Amino acid sequence: MKKLILLFLCTLFSGPAFGAVGCDLNDPDRDVARLFPSSTGYKTQYLSVKTAGGEKLLSRIENRLGDKFKGLYETIDVPYTLYEIYKGKEKIGYIHGVNQKGDYGGIQVFLSIGTDAKIKAFYIQKLTSRAARELRSKEFGAQFTGLSLKDFTDYDPVTGKAPDTSPISRLKSPSMAAENDFRNVLRSVKKNLILMDEFLFSKAVK
Repeated sequence: MKKLILLFLCTLFSGPAFGAVGCDLNDPDRDVARLFPSSTGYKTQYLSVKTAGGEKLLSRIENRLGDKFKGLYETIDVPYTLYEIYKGKEKIGYIHGVNQKGDYGGIQVFLSIGTDAKIKAFYIQKLTSRAARELRSKEFGAQFTGLSLKDFTDYDPVTGKAPDTSPISRLKSPSMAAENDFRNVLRSVKKNLILMDEFLFSKAVK
């Protein structure tokens, strides 16, 4: 009987593993302190495209991204964890991550974003790639500091191209072996910034 109960509980709580795949920091206390050194605390809230606007919102996000959502990482009910970062009582920014399909598996890309909606830090939590070390390097991540959604507007994630006048055209892949996952990372950053705008920044302006 005990074995049957245990099997039932395992089945009951293993369901989400086969559904939408969320993205959380592995060690929020450590990672928040590292990505926002001046922070003293954080709060979390949980969002999804389904609850924030449904099919209409999904269509708008896809149009802004320039690509369709697909696969386990991009279903309409994927749970997104938003970390609100505080210094004392003052909110100083956010940390938000997304899952992205890579060449050899899932990629988890987190951005720390200031209240001005600009990227303060870039962090790849999960990555299986021949060029994982290069893509996780400080030098590669530093290229994203100061960029915002406006800079990614003309970046096409399908072709991997941006106009020569775009700041994104100056972002460099760390190696030839990283080229495909470099493009996957750029898509994830644009997606992340669009979600943050839809979930948070555009609503704050209204």
